[in-house]
Amino acid sequence: MRTLAKLFAKSPFAPLQKHMQDVNECVKKVKEIFEALEENDSKSVARISGEISKLEAIADTTKNELRNHLPGGLFMPVSKAALLEILSLQDDIADDCEDIGILLTLKDLTLKDIFKDDFKSFLNKNFETYELIKEIIDEFDNLLETSFTGREAEKVRSMVSNVALKEHETDLTQRKLLRNIFSNEDQFTYAEFQLWLLILREIRTLSNTSEKLAHRIRNLLDLE
Repeated sequence: MRTLAKLFAKSPFAPLQKHMQDVNECVKKVKEIFEALEENDSKSVARISGEISKLEAIADTTKNELRNHLPGGLFMPVSKAALLEILSLQDDIADDCEDIGILLTLKDLTLKDIFKDDFKSFLNKNFETYELIKEIIDEFDNLLETSFTGREAEKVRSMVSNVALKEHETDLTQRKLLRNIFSNEDQFTYAEFQLWLLILREIRTLSNTSEKLAHRIRNLLDLE
């Protein structure tokens, strides 16, 4: 609690940014786990999956501490409800990372050449969308300094629009990837086919949740 108090003294958004740093560690490990998968390194996949779960637990601890110790008399430029909603969406990203890691340990999978390029394009688009929302969270201090108005607010609005654009690009890559997988489903076992569909759905959540976060932040700006 003492650490959180210091963060709140620095900025009402600092604990939120601290949580996003924890979430980002989970996302970085997801990048690593797919690199291991591409190398057909099942031992590393299992190891990294465990690391993601540990990092997700750290993010959970930060989330719970923030929720439990949010100062009652703190002056906030936004409502506590809005802050907690943003926190919850950030935490959804960490949860999704853990789910991806767990799914990849259920069965030995390989990135088949028939869909490897489309898959990597889809994966990277999801990461790119996430990176944009992380940049917006990092901008919160500048927003606070300008009271959520002026050039800084317009900059963040533009960044929010970029998130929506990147999410749409992700959607297009997903459609292409799914068409590829379904047209070559005879090259997968039934279990492989179903598991890949689950993995793709979880990966897609990275960009979907990032877009939800962006819209929530845009709503804050529009209230000012």
